Amino acid sequence: MKQFSNRYIFGFSAVMVIAVATLLSLAATLLQPAQERNLEIEKKKSMLESIGVPATRGNAQELYNKYIKESFVIDSRGETVEGIDAFTVVLKNEQKKPADQQYLPVFRATPDDNEKVIILPVEGKGLWGPVWGYVSLRSDMNTIYGVTFDHKGETPGLGAEINTTPFESMFRGEKLFDSETFISVKVKKGGADPADIHGVDAISGGTITSKGLEKMLYDCLIKYDDYLLKNRN
Repeated sequence: MKQFSNRYIFGFSAVMVIAVATLLSLAATLLQPAQERNLEIEKKKSMLESIGVPATRGNAQELYNKYIKESFVIDSRGETVEGIDAFTVVLKNEQKKPADQQYLPVFRATPDDNEKVIILPVEGKGLWGPVWGYVSLRSDMNTIYGVTFDHKGETPGLGAEINTTPFESMFRGEKLFDSETFISVKVKKGGADPADIHGVDAISGGTITSKGLEKMLYDCLIKYDDYLLKNRN
């Protein structure tokens, strides 16, 4: 039986490792445009869902162009920042910066009822991973028009319920401010009082995810405090 030297074995292994690494790198490069396109479509679908416009992969771009009228970036003082594309801002990356250096995206939309709406992105942590979404506000810059939430790995039937219509629909009509004081929306275990304009029911069995979502809303939306107060109708 032919014996292979250690040098041959090591050389063959090195060639195989390099070949596999090259193929994986090539595959990743070739797939990157498609992955970026998928992320873009999902982002547009989510924004549309926050204003009550259902979209599919096939019509998301068309509906986005129809309903989303403008986008821009503001700073922590509520002032517009020129030269930055709001759609390309990655909230997760911005959250790593000092608060006064973060870019805050704003999207203006006009749904079928002709309400002048703004859409704000939110991102935080659930029980098992990141949670994120969009909150749309009426022209009073206080009343929630609609929301959409999503997650990476919350428990089906429990924390994953943040991505369901019954949960998301509870946010419609809730208020962010009490006069000029920012309150946000509280997700209350055991149920919110129907008269509470700042409270919705927590998910049964999903307390940690519910509290993570509550924190996400407060931490992300309070950054828009100055802008919202300056632009209230």
